[in-house]
Amino acid sequence: MNRLALLAVGVAGLTVLAAGPAAAAPEAADQTVTTCGNSGLQAGLLTRLCAEVTGNAVQFYGRVSLAGPPSPGSPTPAPKELSTRLSAEFVGAGAPPLTQDKPVVFTITTLEVRGPASTVPCGTTVRGTFGVASFPWAPQPVAHEVTLTC
Repeated sequence: MNRLALLAVGVAGLTVLAAGPAAAAPEAADQTVTTCGNSGLQAGLLTRLCAEVTGNAVQFYGRVSLAGPPSPGSPTPAPKELSTRLSAEFVGAGAPPLTQDKPVVFTITTLEVRGPASTVPCGTTVRGTFGVASFPWAPQPVAHEVTLTC
């Protein structure tokens, strides 16, 4: 075979391989997509708000962790009682936000505070906030928005 024929066969083979997998693997409708907003410091701890979206259902959850690793040789931090507030609101709907207040005890491991899952119409933007307080610190909530594309 000459070079031109080999090149043509190679290009045809690559074209078939490139088109094949995309057509054979449709995206799952019930795939869960997780996104997180920016982190913030509250009550001396690192906090972050994330959202899990599956179809037209969304669930927010807050994460609380140490702001950094403990210094070598330092004692283990004492458990800390926290008041958490997780809320979700439908942007532009005019309805009051769904709010969940929950007391938790934080040790040195990352803690997740999950809110209830909500089913919303496709195209809706949902804004969540997560606040953590512990005397004498007031909450400085972190926020995250997701738009359900379904």
